[in-house]
Amino acid sequence: MLMLYLPEPSDKLELVSMVYCFMHFIVLSFCLFVFCQVFNDPIHGSIELHPLLIKIIDTPQFQRLRFIKQLGGVYFVYPGASHNRFEHSIGVGYLAGKLAEALRSRQPELNHDRDVLCVQIAGLCHDLGHGPFSHLYDGLFLPNLCVSQHEKGSCDMLDHLLKENNLEPVMRQYGLEPEDDIPFIKEMIAGPLQESEGQKWPYEGRPEEKSFLYEIVSNKKNGVDVDKFDYLARDSYYLGIKNNFDFHRFLQFARVCKVEDKDCKERKRETICTRDKEEDNMYDLFYIRHRLHKRAYQHRVNKVIEHMIAEAFLKADGHIEIEGSLGSAESEGKRISTAFKDMEAYTKLTDNVFEEILKSSRPELQEAREILQNIVSRKIYKFVGERKPKVPIEDWKVSLNNLKPEDFEILVINMDYGMKDENPVEHMHFYSKKEPDVAKPMSPENIFSEQLIRVFCKKIDDDSVEAARQHFEQWYRSTFETASDPVYKHVNSEFAFLCPYVRFICFMLICGVFYD
Repeated sequence: MLMLYLPEPSDKLELVSMVYCFMHFIVLSFCLFVFCQVFNDPIHGSIELHPLLIKIIDTPQFQRLRFIKQLGGVYFVYPGASHNRFEHSIGVGYLAGKLAEALRSRQPELNHDRDVLCVQIAGLCHDLGHGPFSHLYDGLFLPNLCVSQHEKGSCDMLDHLLKENNLEPVMRQYGLEPEDDIPFIKEMIAGPLQESEGQKWPYEGRPEEKSFLYEIVSNKKNGVDVDKFDYLARDSYYLGIKNNFDFHRFLQFARVCKVEDKDCKERKRETICTRDKEEDNMYDLFYIRHRLHKRAYQHRVNKVIEHMIAEAFLKADGHIEIEGSLGSAESEGKRISTAFKDMEAYTKLTDNVFEEILKSSRPELQEAREILQNIVSRKIYKFVGERKPKVPIEDWKVSLNNLKPEDFEILVINMDYGMKDENPVEHMHFYSKKEPDVAKPMSPENIFSEQLIRVFCKKIDDDSVEAARQHFEQWYRSTFETASDPVYKHVNSEFAFLCPYVRFICFMLICGVFYD
């Protein structure tokens, strides 16, 4: 006789538990299949991001970064530099998670899932505040109007993104607490959100015991962060410039140690450190940064083109209308220069403003249009000369006051290893294999910074350019070479300072460079 087996009560409980676990696994796998997305990145290969990061990426505010060149005007010099802020931001978000996970794998007590997810969001959103042509907007255009922005703009755009797309409830679904975690994310992007004079710990998002979390995306101490890891690797790749720095080794050896902090003399703080044998690799990091500045970011043709674009934006400012959140003529965010004050308007402001001006037939945009037409026709300001002063000029506007007529563009280029005259590696700490929890700085080495004076002539006819070149050489010799001669200093000492500038004015007036 066939008997039907009925499980005991304990067996029933175990069966229900197994079914529940199996169903939970199926649901989780389905969610991962639906929401997780794999990006095929030329720098990092196949990368998979958290579903919350995908939600952020799939918003108009983040998609805007597709239309902002990573290197601004460098694309006019290096044809391969066509990459945008969009892919760089995804790369930084990915690396931020990799570094946080690497630290946790070696020191599990350091952070948990909530911290890791916040660090990833900060990396992903750190460049939301960039304007047209990246640093051209906030580094050249806005300063001419005595306005500053960028990291604050990233925080404002993040607030706007979360509000417009109703993502705070989604953050809670993934275990975050928006009231505490959104300020923490913004602090990792822009630093302390409020003035903190006299306070031992300026941050509010996380306690001082987790100070190392603030070094992952934007490291204010020494500049060693995942933002730099990605843009150095990505820019080198697209520019075709060899990069010897290996950020994978940093991820492999990164460790948190308690070290003396100059801002915290009473006690030590948790800081991200690396192995002592990695010192040369860290020098490679700052060397490739300097090399990229010298060969690409500060390339003389790139810089003069960027200045021409900024000049065109200044002339077009007020004639380009961008509808803001108010949707009326009273909206303050209608001009190119004020759009960042209204995130709705700023979302619409990208590199496309270049094409809008160039293709416009409006008479009020004629001056701006002519400048951009000169750029695309390669009628750019002609290079006159470039020199390195023996002593870096801090207040160069005084020294070069007479070389600033309307026919000239004078650029002063400062290049260093990221901390002006300081050696950034001296601000790092290294641990040894024998003592992995004890870190200390390495012995200092010589580092350098340099300053270049570049003069461009806006009149591109051969006679004007040649006259300008001849006088530039004469002016430089008189100012920086002859003036250092002790005999020259002794004779006519009262007029020694004025002579180069008097000769400059007379020469330019005679050759007709100043006036037609």
